Amino acid sequence: MTRVGLGRGGIPDWLEPMVRFCSRCGAELEFGPIEGEERDRLACPGCGFVFYVNPRLVVTTLPITERGEVMLIRRGIAPGYDLWAQPGGFLEIDETVRDAAIRETLEETGLRVEPGRIVGLYSRVPAAVVVVVFEARIAGGRPTVTRESLETRPFAPDAIPWSDIAFETSVRALRDWVSTARPDLTLPDPPPTRDLRG
Repeated sequence: MTRVGLGRGGIPDWLEPMVRFCSRCGAELEFGPIEGEERDRLACPGCGFVFYVNPRLVVTTLPITERGEVMLIRRGIAPGYDLWAQPGGFLEIDETVRDAAIRETLEETGLRVEPGRIVGLYSRVPAAVVVVVFEARIAGGRPTVTRESLETRPFAPDAIPWSDIAFETSVRALRDWVSTARPDLTLPDPPPTRDLRG
């Protein structure tokens, strides 16, 4: 089980400064037992509002070329600057996960994709995210540098730069994809995980 540093509100330390006050009445939130709840929660002593801290959903794709290579981006933003990952980002409130996968991939790579099967769902507890990873067929566009990527390029399953992958969830997704795309390959031991929160 992943250990997470918890602040006074029972939430990750990096998130705690952002959730100090009630969004309804402005009073300072307190962390402790709440009647009817199975665990301690952040709540407002003034109006009774309970602040539930839930993970955010990140939607990503593994764009696959006609030659069976996976397109990865070398990240141009933190976290994971200058490391490799699959394109993706946060689900917006007005879109489906499929639409978000298409949008994020186009924004970060210049490629239009058609999401197919879900490779997996992965939790990154320290970052408070759940990541959904689609395998995707490239339907058009061409790889380009964007505001969020320094480079977009294909990697054969046996040439993935494992030690330079940004996120533990990316490593897990790529390993799951390779195990089905090329079950004949022996995968290297997973590299040490990085403490990247985004």
